[in-house]
Amino acid sequence: MKVQSDFDVAICGGGMVGATLAGLLRNEPALSELRIALIEAQLPTQPPASGVELRVSAISRASERILNRAGAWPLLPAAQRSAYQHMRVWDAHTQFDPDTALSFSASALGEPNLGYIIANNWLQWVALDATRDERVTCFASQLNQIELSDDSAAIGLQDGRRFTARLVIGADGAASRSRACVGIQARIRPYQQTALVTQVRTERSHQFTAWQRFMPQGPIAFLPLNDGDCSIVWTTTPDHAKQLSAMDASALAHAISVASDYVLGEVALVANTATFPLQWAQVDEYCRHRFVLVGDAAHSIHPLAGQGVNLGLMDAASLVQVLAEARQAGAALESLSELAVLRRYERWRKTENTLALGLVDSLNALFSNERITSGWVRRGGLAAVQQLPFIKRSLMLRALGLAGEVPTIVRHLG
Repeated sequence: MKVQSDFDVAICGGGMVGATLAGLLRNEPALSELRIALIEAQLPTQPPASGVELRVSAISRASERILNRAGAWPLLPAAQRSAYQHMRVWDAHTQFDPDTALSFSASALGEPNLGYIIANNWLQWVALDATRDERVTCFASQLNQIELSDDSAAIGLQDGRRFTARLVIGADGAASRSRACVGIQARIRPYQQTALVTQVRTERSHQFTAWQRFMPQGPIAFLPLNDGDCSIVWTTTPDHAKQLSAMDASALAHAISVASDYVLGEVALVANTATFPLQWAQVDEYCRHRFVLVGDAAHSIHPLAGQGVNLGLMDAASLVQVLAEARQAGAALESLSELAVLRRYERWRKTENTLALGLVDSLNALFSNERITSGWVRRGGLAAVQQLPFIKRSLMLRALGLAGEVPTIVRHLG
């Protein structure tokens, strides 16, 4: 006997990944019958047109295409996306030399840019704005409970409201409440590193280039913004991050200038700072009957390669493709929450995410290392990549999100 549910899909988490997922489901023709619930306790207000936002993301070409399909990209003001055409990488044991530093350029791939630096609050806002219609019901409350059964999933909110759904998707971040509710455990390993973020004005132009220098304690990155400033992500030890945070603006600006080898000259702080502890995390189970995980709820990655939100958006697009293909093959709406369907997504994305997590974890272990022999290996490795175009091309395609097994909408814009 069929049991009528209040919703076909309930998404726990309305952050960048969860909101984009709602937009993808809403815009997928094969899933046009879905009734979608989106649960987000802290709904944002529209960000100001100008101002400083410390949390930014490097959005890849693949993510641009996913956001476009979700309806979010057209809503993002051009001034809020800072395109960069180049990337320069070098090691702390050498001074920056444009002839020897590892260099990536969009022109080598025939691309207009390597991606965009975008404030997280703007990404969340436009992704949520794209879901505003009668097919998506937003619940502004904290998730309290999920009870999975053969017939449906019962969801309870902190404000007392309850409803049922055929499928629940956990998109509520690294400290996922939905994951805890269904008893899925995550393997978590702290990196013993902290990311310090701020924004600076530089003496010399950033040249629409992302600059990254690998220090023994972790990388420091300058991410170019449209107004000429740079967003800073400095990964270092927790103790060093605490020392940096305690400095006054002048002292911290000098420390950033020194750490970056004055590649852009002297810098001046134009914002406060914030720090975030870093961890590696991965779940063994991406899904159960009527439940599936996407984004940071399933995996957390080191920020040195800027892949965090991009992997989450790829999860969202892959899940929607799997559900759409099942529907096109004749599966009933109530069958989309079955393990036979959800495990296709799990096999796909767990393989890709494990590869990405392993690669970034290995890079961090190599580059965040004070041993002299590691310094030799780092410099030799960077030099080798610079001299081998096919390796550089492969790395660039991976960074753009265009390598590996990618969703159909990533292969074609639209």
